[in-house]
Amino acid sequence: MSEIDADDILPNDRVQQSVSDGEITQLTRGASNRYATEGDTFEIDGDAFEVAGVERRTLGDFTDADARREGSESLAAYKRRMQRVHPGDFTWDDTDEVLTYRFDRVD
Repeated sequence: MSEIDADDILPNDRVQQSVSDGEITQLTRGASNRYATEGDTFEIDGDAFEVAGVERRTLGDFTDADARREGSESLAAYKRRMQRVHPGDFTWDDTDEVLTYRFDRVD
């Protein structure tokens, strides 16, 4: 467990703001890099967050509930968003391995 920079796990200011607002409570990234470990903490605008879990899974494991935790209204919307934010270099493949980071605000 260590303190990490929010930029290490959350890719941009919009995502950081959505985490701070409680709209995003998990984020999934490619499995080739590990951005945090369970128990790590980070701060956004003075608010502390803890990585509550890190799970290795495949894109095929994703559900609508996962998509909502990641700030999308459905799995279909999440897939469209991923293709929009990663133009030309992202294709949804159910067998692709990813790491899902869950986080909670710490009071």
